[in-house]
This record gives sequence, C-alpha cells and structure tokens, in this order.
Amino acid sequence: MDLNKVFENFGAEGRFASAEPYGFGHINDTYAVTVELPDGSGKRYILQRINSYVFKDPVRLVENIENVTRYIREIVAKKNGDPLRKTLTLVPTKEGKNVYIDGEGNYWRVYVFIEKATAYQVVERPEHFYHAGRAIGEFQKLLKDYPAHTLFETIPDFHNTKKRFEALERAINEDKMCRAAKVGPEISFALERKRDAEVLVGLLENGKLPLRVTHNDTKFNNVMIDDDTGEGLCLIDLDTVMPGLSLYDFGDSIRSGCNPAAEDEKDLSKVNFDLNLYEHFAKGYLEQAGDALTKTEIEYLPFSAKIMTFECGIRFLTDYLMGDVYFKIHRPEHNLDRCRTQFKLVADMEENMDKMTEIIFKYVPGGDEQ
Repeated sequence: MDLNKVFENFGAEGRFASAEPYGFGHINDTYAVTVELPDGSGKRYILQRINSYVFKDPVRLVENIENVTRYIREIVAKKNGDPLRKTLTLVPTKEGKNVYIDGEGNYWRVYVFIEKATAYQVVERPEHFYHAGRAIGEFQKLLKDYPAHTLFETIPDFHNTKKRFEALERAINEDKMCRAAKVGPEISFALERKRDAEVLVGLLENGKLPLRVTHNDTKFNNVMIDDDTGEGLCLIDLDTVMPGLSLYDFGDSIRSGCNPAAEDEKDLSKVNFDLNLYEHFAKGYLEQAGDALTKTEIEYLPFSAKIMTFECGIRFLTDYLMGDVYFKIHRPEHNLDRCRTQFKLVADMEENMDKMTEIIFKYVPGGDEQ
C-alpha cells in the first residue's frame, strides 16, 4: 500500500518522508508519518485507516470526534492552555473534509502527533494512574455542558449491560457449540447477578442519571502521559465517543487499571483488585470531575467499577459460548480465561465495596455535603 499517496490527500505541512506502523491497537491500522519541513526539520502525524467493519459509518464517527475536540479546544484556549496537547487535532483533507476515501473504499484520517508524551500499556507507577484519573475527570468536566444527545452512536448499546446480559442468556439457551456444560460455575456466577445488569440502564431510563458525552473505552493506554511532568494530557482513541454515562468511563478505568495481572491470566491467584490503585485513580478523577457530577453519579461510582467489570466478563463468556466469533483468541478457551479474570475481579470488588465507597466520599468535593 502506498501510504504517501494516501497522505498527500491531506492538508498537512511538509514533504512525506516515511511511515511506519505505530501503537498497539487491534481495530484500526495506525501509522506514524514523518514529514520534512522547509527548514529541514521533521514533524510527525498519525495516519489511520478506520476499520469500517467494526464502525459502520466512519464519516459520522469522525464528525463526532471533530465536534467534541473542537469544543474542548475552544475551552482550553480560553483558559490559555495548549489545545494541541489537551486533545486530538484532526488534519482536514485538501478538500476540507475530515475523512479521505481511497479507490478501494478505505476510510482514512490524520491527526497531529502529540510529541513528548506516552500512552503506557500498563500502570508502571501509582502516580501515573492518579494522573490518568485527572485526565479522564477533566474530559468529563470539559464536556459537562455538551449536548450529548446530538452525537452519533458509533456502536449502538455498547455499554447497555442489560442487553449484554440478554445476549448471554440467548447464548446459554442456544448452546451452539455445546460448551455450556463445561462452564457451569461461570454461568451460575453470572445468573446470580442478573439484577445488577439492569441497574445503571434503569437509572438512566428513569431520569436519575444524566446522559453525558463519554469516551466509553477508558483503558489506561488511552491516556497520554506527559514525558516531562508525568501529568495526564488528554484521551486518545476517540472512536467510541458518544452519548453514555459518566459511570461507564470511571468503571471501565478501574476495571482495566486496578488488576496487576494480565486480562487473560490463567492463574487466578495473580488476579486481584488493587485498592491502592483504585484510590489513586478516584482521587485524581474527583479532583477534576467531582464538581461536575450529580449526587447519584457519585453514589454509584464504586458500583460502576463492579458492573463494568461484570459486563466485560459476560461478553467474554457469551463469545466463548458462541464459538469465539467476536474477540480474537490465541489459544483454546482464551475467552474463558478472560471471563474468569473479570469474574475474579468482580468478586474482589464485592468484598471491598465498603472500602471503595469510603474512598469515594473521602475525595468528593464538599465531603459530607454530598
């Protein structure tokens, strides 16, 4: 593939010099492009081919990103911040569009590269997770007045745990691969928590939780950490930015960041919920987002960590029962191993729920006034 020919359709400055695969993403094809500027110096951009199998309408997806990042840039600029480091910046095509469609029907976009910042794959130091909490909390705070209902839903019902549970029940009943008998304990664990799956969706439907602009994939490696200061700069991988609940982002951050073991660890004795990391993240998150959240949102933050972990677990279990058709696997029972790690974390969180709640109210602005 001639990446130069793709890149030349965008209005980036400089002359194309090279391109190489970049990052650890599994959905889109990502490249770091280096250009040579007139003065002989170099500059980098991110070039991505959007996976149109996963994302059915890439054009509207990128419209979401453009609208949200423009909104953030305007607020940051008014506060004399650096918009180029506090959010992603799209580079339009020479025709003024945000997406280029090549002759084979591939969808491409370009971002300005954020230099001197790193997206870490694992939490190496607790303070990094604290700053990730601040970055995700700031994202929520900056967008608290954005009309979330105007955004396109890039993946419908992505975090609708009630529907995810219904999909699990169908997979159990159909048992297409004759695997249900092998996973009795896991199925029982899930079924015992069916009512939990309905809680957040029910609160939203009853108007007790506000609809927010949410990232919906707040893994630690989607936060850019400044190389010099160690502070969280901004969120990347904005493809799933759409209407949702603030609790989705908080909960998914805890799910992915507070387990010292791998997501597919076979030895469950290594899988534990790290309460210290939870406190670091919660402190940073509430320092930024606390004033922007409602009393009900704050009340359900600890529960959100459990339910987002549970949701992930039942998705892995559903896929295992259906024959591993969604998540890529690299060994037999890979999805089952993933399911078990999530369920182990759920059990740990249930044991620590009182402590998790105490930590939240320790850092809530106003304390007992909430």
